[in-house]
Amino acid sequence: MAESTTPAELGYRWPAEWEPHAGTWLSWAHNQNSWPGKFEPVPAIFAEFARQVARFEPVNILATGDVLKQARELLTGCENIRFHDVPTNDCWIRDHGPWFLTHPERGSLLVDWEYNAWGGKYPPFDSDNAVPDKVARILDLPTIKPGLIMEGGSVENNGAGTLLVTSQCLLNPNRNADSSREEIEDALCEMTGAEQVLWLFDADDESLAGDDTDAHIDQLARFVSPTKILAMWTDDKDDPNYPLLKQMHEELAGFRDLEDRPFEIVKLPLPEPVIYDDQQLPASYANFYIGNGVVIVPTFRCEQDQTALRIIGEAFPDREIISIDAVDLVWGLGAFHCASMQQAAG
Repeated sequence: MAESTTPAELGYRWPAEWEPHAGTWLSWAHNQNSWPGKFEPVPAIFAEFARQVARFEPVNILATGDVLKQARELLTGCENIRFHDVPTNDCWIRDHGPWFLTHPERGSLLVDWEYNAWGGKYPPFDSDNAVPDKVARILDLPTIKPGLIMEGGSVENNGAGTLLVTSQCLLNPNRNADSSREEIEDALCEMTGAEQVLWLFDADDESLAGDDTDAHIDQLARFVSPTKILAMWTDDKDDPNYPLLKQMHEELAGFRDLEDRPFEIVKLPLPEPVIYDDQQLPASYANFYIGNGVVIVPTFRCEQDQTALRIIGEAFPDREIISIDAVDLVWGLGAFHCASMQQAAG
């Protein structure tokens, strides 16, 4: 690819998550510092997640040494899973993994963004930052390196030319301090083929309680079709998240797609607060993962679970909706969307 030619100029696009997958990629959980005092149940949760996704599409697992051995043992007898000897610092491949672009004739292209563990919060992150290059070598696919720090959980994509982001994350000086909003927006469109970026909030607004990502969009609002967004909500005005969610819904109501049509906004309830070690965790049903024929939804042992499953099921009537208990997993401050990256077919 010529240096002056962008993926968008060549006709590449970044498919929406609900479009066909060639597979799913996971970085196996092993960093006990991410779940201090509560790591023991986490590998089994990852195994259940991998097992369920593998019913519908190939699953690729990155791990090395004893961690790779553990993953193989937990998934003994499970078909449709491939293991790759690749070291990682942590499991959140949504943020350190490659983005898969497609082209009708050229095939796939990987975008290899830089990664610094959410603004340098959790060093080291060198192995995670190397993951896109390792995946490209495994698949023998070309890559492009924009040179900007960008996390997959910070950008929602409707597959029809619109991206949804938050200012708190993308304009945070702990990521790309020397880049303006316009420069970041241009880079996203050049890399993905999108035509517009919709920005929620101001750079100094808050995040969900317990969120350490500076307001990743995949904890707040998710495209489920080119025209529909599921967005977190609570009616409880005393909830610490209420002001943020109220502002989000007001801003979402003013957004338009490329045809100047408003999006359909569907409220997705917040679960009851999940507290561990006196810390409120960023429990959110929005952190679901969409696979071929399936949606994996985190649940939190509260009455809102069934409401969230119903709403997500109505958004995906042709997919099986599978719930997996995420109360222990979310102590690591993420759930199933954070822990997965789709490989677009093509």
